[in-house]
Amino acid sequence: MKFLLPLFIIEWVKLLREEGFKVFVRKRGWKVLWTIIIFYAIRDGILYILLPFLIYLGIF
Repeated sequence: MKFLLPLFIIEWVKLLREEGFKVFVRKRGWKVLWTIIIFYAIRDGILYILLPFLIYLGIF
C-alpha cells in the first residue's frame, strides 16, 4: 500500500526512523503540526458538517 502514501509522508517516516524523534521535530515540526491540523479539520468538516447536511437534504 505504499503507492497510496504521498512522497512527503514517506520522507518524514524515513527521517523519523533514521534520525530519531528530536531531529524530526527540529527539522519538520511546524510543517507536520499544520498538516495534522488541516487533515483533521477537513475530515471533521466532512464527517460532522457536510454528511449530516446531505442526509438532511435527502441526498443520502
